[in-house]
Amino acid sequence: MKRFKEHWEIQHNWQLIFPLIGILGLGYSSYKLAVVLFGEFGDIVTIITSITLFVAVLIVTLKLFKFLEKRWKLHYRWEMIRVFIVFAVTGSSSLYVGRPIIKVLGITKENLNPILYWILFSIIGLIFYQILLVTFGWLFGQFQFFWEFEKKMLKRFGLKRFVD
Repeated sequence: MKRFKEHWEIQHNWQLIFPLIGILGLGYSSYKLAVVLFGEFGDIVTIITSITLFVAVLIVTLKLFKFLEKRWKLHYRWEMIRVFIVFAVTGSSSLYVGRPIIKVLGITKENLNPILYWILFSIIGLIFYQILLVTFGWLFGQFQFFWEFEKKMLKRFGLKRFVD
């Protein structure tokens, strides 16, 4: 445990919550994906697929951490996990918020061309993603990081006048 804490630059035990949430989220996501892909083949295949997905995504994530550690300006390594959690929660939440909004607007796949429906759904999801990203960043104690990230993203969308 001491080596783990040193590697992730964890000074206080409460900071261990972020690696724990990350591992649990990765495990849950791996299991859900395995159920969707191979659930009909039985429990053994689903469990083996879950473990395989878990290990594969964990390896990719750790490599991504090394790459992004140089680009993102964070004080401690454990904050990388917190940032990844914010991205995961924001992505999922923007879909859950976007669906009811699109229904309230009366937009369905039945009354609109499916391609146009998905374009509008993506635009609405993207709008709420921007709002939720800063909100969840604030809730997880990373407001400044996500505010700077958001400003860069808005500039890339050509909305520079809203940033300055």
